[in-house]
Amino acid sequence: MPILIVVNNVKEWPFHIPGVAVVDAWSYLTQPEYATMRAVKLFNLCKSYRYQTAGYYVTLLAMARGHKPLPSITTIQDMKSQTMVRFVSDDLDDLIQHTLAPIHSDDFTLSVYFGRNLAKRYDRLSLHLFNLFQAPLLRAEFSRQAGRWQLKSLSPIPVGEIPEPHHAFVIREATGYFGGRRGAVRKRSSPKYDVAILHNADDELSPSDKKAVDKFAKAAGGLGLRTEIIGRDDYARIAEFDALFIRETTQVNHHTYRFARRAATEGLVVIDDAESILKCANKVYMAEVLSCSKVSTPKTLIVHRDNIDEIGRTLGFPCVLKQPDAAFSQGVVKVENEQTLAERVEEYLSKSELLIAQEFLPTTFDWRIGICDGQPLYACKYHMASGHWQIVNHDDPGARKYGRFETIPVEIAPRHVVRAARKAASLIGNGLYGVDVKQTNGECFVIEINDNPNIDAGVEDKILKEELYRRIMEVFLRRIERRKAGIDAA
Repeated sequence: MPILIVVNNVKEWPFHIPGVAVVDAWSYLTQPEYATMRAVKLFNLCKSYRYQTAGYYVTLLAMARGHKPLPSITTIQDMKSQTMVRFVSDDLDDLIQHTLAPIHSDDFTLSVYFGRNLAKRYDRLSLHLFNLFQAPLLRAEFSRQAGRWQLKSLSPIPVGEIPEPHHAFVIREATGYFGGRRGAVRKRSSPKYDVAILHNADDELSPSDKKAVDKFAKAAGGLGLRTEIIGRDDYARIAEFDALFIRETTQVNHHTYRFARRAATEGLVVIDDAESILKCANKVYMAEVLSCSKVSTPKTLIVHRDNIDEIGRTLGFPCVLKQPDAAFSQGVVKVENEQTLAERVEEYLSKSELLIAQEFLPTTFDWRIGICDGQPLYACKYHMASGHWQIVNHDDPGARKYGRFETIPVEIAPRHVVRAARKAASLIGNGLYGVDVKQTNGECFVIEINDNPNIDAGVEDKILKEELYRRIMEVFLRRIERRKAGIDAA
């Protein structure tokens, strides 16, 4: 398996590691040769993994291309989460106090190189941190308050900040890691059949209304599962449950993501899982993974500052621009000419180094195919809002307008639409997804895959009714039972 190390600037890479290729981030993101490589181990050693920077996109697109990046996008988000850092500090408290007890100062920095530290006495703590935050070069900052040590922050170590005396150690540990040395992440499971449903009744864009949430709870009860509706203040209680069902609008920099990560760490069955949230939240990832998997989509261009001139020439006008984290028809604009295009591109690129441009395919409705555990459950036609080109019209902030809907049996929905939706969903995972597909001139084009899809009483359940809720809760039951039997379940 080829091994790539990605850095911001190859000239700043001071090491020689046999059998490893070093490439700069921009080349990896933009050169076709890297997009077509297969079975790649990728080590992202960029200076920053901050959201929507080059370092962030290296890992995101590596995932889309089927490469194996370290750190993963999940680890990147965890490193930035103070909630996750506090949780880990509490979880490793005994080890932290024991390891750092001999230190006299009130601040301490631990450098973790592929799970190891130069000083043997810090090896166990280094390995535990690496198991939880698998970043190749990891800096952990600790401080002592009221006589007790606490983990305060985690960040990548820029290559240029590795001291010269550490170089030989880094080369040795990197070579050993590439040869297969790896720690194991601890997991635990809960003994009860309890399902937590994370739901915010005050969320205007909630994926399920109260009536639908009640139907999920009723269906679960019929299967012998106890449910409890929880909110964001119940984070510390996650370990009490066997499964977490997120029925609240998900975002990456948000408590829903932290709930998903914490639940997975505690051994719960989770829908929506953190990886699905990350993948579905970013249009750039989605464009890359659909392209690499030969899924039919509208003509799409991943835009950066070096290829802006290609947009109009490749896609024509009108075309559609999408912010990477656009959702609910927001952050998506139709542009009619070069002037508007230039203005919008500049606006979007000021927030993210990459964005999406797509050809405009006018249709009167989008198909929404609901899929859970790989199986199609419902088929809806979401019609465009009256006089608008999207299913939701946000032009008047005080009066959001929706198009009408039609729900039909999956069995009579166009087979090629359902087939395309299933393939697209499989690229994200095996959770609960809503796949949007446009059908025009006898062809179908996948627009996007949504985690946390809408399931509202009287809409998506119009055909299956109570059976829809039962089928989804059956997935939880099967996965809990498999996990309790010692068989891994997502």
